Amino acid sequence: MNFKDYYTVLGIDPKANDKAVKVAYKKLAVQYHPDVSKHPDAEEKFKEIGEAYEVLHNTKKRAEYDELRHHHLNRTQNSYANQGGANGASQNWGQQQSDPQTDQEFSDFFSSIFGSSHGGFEQGGQHRQRQTQPPKGQDIEIEFPMFLEETLVDTLKPVEFTLQQREPSGRIVEQPKSLKVKIPAGVVNGERIRLKGQGGPGPTKADNGDLYLQIRFVPHPMFDVDGRDLSIVVPIAPWEAVLGTKLKLPTLTGHIQLTIPANSQSGQRLRIKGKGLLSKKVHGDLFAVLKIVVPTSPDKTSTQLWTELAEKNKFDPRASWSK
Repeated sequence: MNFKDYYTVLGIDPKANDKAVKVAYKKLAVQYHPDVSKHPDAEEKFKEIGEAYEVLHNTKKRAEYDELRHHHLNRTQNSYANQGGANGASQNWGQQQSDPQTDQEFSDFFSSIFGSSHGGFEQGGQHRQRQTQPPKGQDIEIEFPMFLEETLVDTLKPVEFTLQQREPSGRIVEQPKSLKVKIPAGVVNGERIRLKGQGGPGPTKADNGDLYLQIRFVPHPMFDVDGRDLSIVVPIAPWEAVLGTKLKLPTLTGHIQLTIPANSQSGQRLRIKGKGLLSKKVHGDLFAVLKIVVPTSPDKTSTQLWTELAEKNKFDPRASWSK
């Protein structure tokens, strides 16, 4: 059988690191995936790419392959030199034959190195068992919006998305799919939830891809999110800031009574313990951020009272400027 250069298959340098191998594989796997590619040999290309990745991303397999590749290149060069031309450049590689009953997803060349369905060569030519998996279907990731209130309890929510599938004619069609998914309490913004086997269909005898839900919190009209903590701006009148007051404060689970202490300042934060978002162990906190708000259109009586207060009060909020 002819030697197969896996580095050429992935279009990378033999000295490429593991990251470069992964990048090349992902790019080509997307390009030639049978469910999306219009290339006439897409499935064979996809298998070949997966076969190359199976070897090159595995440190031990790659070391074995590199040694064999080195011997092959030396033999090819020697043969070319001895025969004096290009006739020596094409060499059948290896005498070991693969088992046609088990060689379904990987080539005879791969099987001759690592065994017909799995395995490789120990010293002395003995097989060692090593399981390999054919490339699976395409993974799908979608953003999944959630309201803050929904994160406090386990929630059963519908998920709707589309899969690309290839018809026997070769035409790619969009197929809608819907699921009901249990979202556990305490999820965080940006968290990814994996639904195994719910992604794109895999090629022959391969597993389906996975579906990933990336949690995105829907912006709340009153609460801002900071990790597990929430904050809410609480408008108060100037006299409430001076004299103190009690008010009803909205939370994700209903209203509670909040006491505003006397002589409060704008920007002051009051902590309400345990009224934030749920974590796996404890709740976060809710912070009430005070904001002093003055009347925009005071009537004549209010204006007179403010005037009298200004004349009688010696408070200077800018006293520090004169120091």
